Amino acid sequence: MDRASGDRGLTGVAEGADAALHSRSSELEDVSFGAVLDADGDSLVAWATPDGLEVVGCGVAARLSATGPERFERIRADARRLFDDLDHDGPAVARPRAFGGFAFHDGHEATPPWRGFDAATFVVPEVLVVRSEAGTWLTGVARSEAAASETLDAWRERLAGLPAMRPSGDPPGVVETRRTTTREEWTEGVETALDRIDAGDLEKVVLAQALSVSLAEPIDVPATLERLRRRYPNCYRFLVGYGAGTFFGAPPERLVAKRGDRVETEALAGSVPRGESPEGDEELAARLLDSEKFRREHGLVVEAIREQLAPLARAVTVDDRTVRRLATIQHLRTPIEATLADGAHVLDIVEALHPTPAVGGVPPDAAWETIRSVETFDRGWYASPVGWFDAAGDGEFAVGIRSGVATDESVTLFAGNGIVADSDPDEEWEEVLLKYRPILDELRR
Repeated sequence: MDRASGDRGLTGVAEGADAALHSRSSELEDVSFGAVLDADGDSLVAWATPDGLEVVGCGVAARLSATGPERFERIRADARRLFDDLDHDGPAVARPRAFGGFAFHDGHEATPPWRGFDAATFVVPEVLVVRSEAGTWLTGVARSEAAASETLDAWRERLAGLPAMRPSGDPPGVVETRRTTTREEWTEGVETALDRIDAGDLEKVVLAQALSVSLAEPIDVPATLERLRRRYPNCYRFLVGYGAGTFFGAPPERLVAKRGDRVETEALAGSVPRGESPEGDEELAARLLDSEKFRREHGLVVEAIREQLAPLARAVTVDDRTVRRLATIQHLRTPIEATLADGAHVLDIVEALHPTPAVGGVPPDAAWETIRSVETFDRGWYASPVGWFDAAGDGEFAVGIRSGVATDESVTLFAGNGIVADSDPDEEWEEVLLKYRPILDELRR
């Protein structure tokens, strides 16, 4: 479904994809996840789900990358070769996984602040620490059994003497913020979208902005992620660091979770602030449920996801619409489940769903073209699939919203709004600011 212009060829790099992976695991009493993320190296990952799974990793046992419109296909093909002869000695929860994501546009170029982030990049960490209901496990991954065991032993000794908790520290402080899209550019872009909606070319398009944040001190991204955990425990949390920069966030929206032939996804579209009192909160939630604008915007997302899943599924089930309440914002949410045909990989679902109408629009082609012609910045990996997959083709991905990319003493944040027939540019401008708050609040002192 990726339609962006750019390099129309297929290119890719699979470091280690032609060599079998070996992994060895050992149970831990407890451990500081932050200690793993303090490790030196050119790759760090962290992943946490609302239902309690937490994973951190460092180092590179294998790396997969691709560009061009066939990037999903290339990553799938290289992943199958990579995991084909996997030798894993340990519980399933501690198995090797490939962590990473995709850029929003297939023509994405890895320029600042996105240096190191190709149009598609996944890394199997050399060291993994996993915490779940099944306990806490350390896994070493390498291209030989001996090397995997050596990595496991070295890290078990390294972690044994460290405290089980890492302080979340103080925020770095914000010196100044600057929207990279001016108010005039935003108004012009929204009005262009409204003209295309009036002409019948569009039903909805999501337009986004970037916010450049200068910090008083270098950011400690793992510590920031820990503070986000405390404030947004029901959201995903992710960190992907490739040396020059770190993409991180606390997105509320699941793109897909696949286990066997079962798939779970959701529509999350339409938003209002939280109220200053319980009564005000309920009043805003009622407005969200009763608003024709929000119902139409949300309904477009639900129907589009159903249509995108249909070719891959034997059955699709849409649940009731509810209100999802977070610390600073409320969303309309509809859970969606599907039963897949045999042999589907989670990346098949990711490709089918990206971009969902919650971050792209309807119809997809017209929305895609509008985004490219109107937005004044590179989305990079913002609003894109971020997550993991394993040797069985199972995995889980979130939508990379409520996110930012950090480089030393600066962070670039991203946020967007769905534009429909009766959208007002001024109201949408203010609502975008609300969506910066989850991370911005954790940067301010």
